[in-house]
Amino acid sequence: MADANGTISENLVARRSDHTTIRYTAAGPADGPVMVLIHGWACDRRDFHAVTGHLPEHYRVLAVDLAEHGESRSTREVWTMEEFARDVAAVLEAESVTEAVVAGHSLGAAVAVETGRLLPGTVSHVVALDGLHYLSLFPAQNEEQTDAVLGMFRGDFAAAVRGLVEGGSPAGTDPAVMDAYFEKMVAVRQPAGLRAIEGLLRWDMDAALRETKQPITVFAIRDLVTQEAIDRYGDRLDIVLVDLGSHHFQVEAPEATARLLADVEHPERL
Repeated sequence: MADANGTISENLVARRSDHTTIRYTAAGPADGPVMVLIHGWACDRRDFHAVTGHLPEHYRVLAVDLAEHGESRSTREVWTMEEFARDVAAVLEAESVTEAVVAGHSLGAAVAVETGRLLPGTVSHVVALDGLHYLSLFPAQNEEQTDAVLGMFRGDFAAAVRGLVEGGSPAGTDPAVMDAYFEKMVAVRQPAGLRAIEGLLRWDMDAALRETKQPITVFAIRDLVTQEAIDRYGDRLDIVLVDLGSHHFQVEAPEATARLLADVEHPERL
């Protein structure tokens, strides 16, 4: 575990039966308020290492590698957002957590919502880091739309990943930064990478939101949000517009991201 100074301990393990081993890191005192950090698709918990270092020292911070991302491994057949939430739940059980704020980036935001649904008595607040507001994904697409998107990934995976990176990069984003994200994401382990995209496409966010009782705060990059999305979800999501870089702003602006996360239960500060 983390030492008294909050040093991150690597390679902590939560096992889910015989098919899934989840790796995660922990920092901060064991009795501190818990913040769970969930990476996005084709990323890993290292995206949050710098953020963790900027969070208040009294926090207990758990950063999770979802199955087949980072150092976590799985031979399972199910790759839904609900199943990823069970990965997170396994970590919370391993850490004997009774209350936590759960924050997820991109696909991880969907996983955070599902974790809240799965553990309504444990998760006190759900936070999305540039997630949940993309109308190209939500509301749930029909079969024809889903098959069309999956066809792009199956036909030319690298080109589809490049499109995701470009779509999440506002004008002026450093091309070298975009290239770095692309190289990382295109190397996602298969077949889990493609199956996870399919799971996100088939996720019914509207249904999930109806059943999620916790408050949900979305920190969204201003240049990537449409007014239509705000109009559609503004009565269910507390959407806070930020100017911190690209879709991966937690990597580019970790100190500012940490401030947002630390203030999430104090909306007057946002």
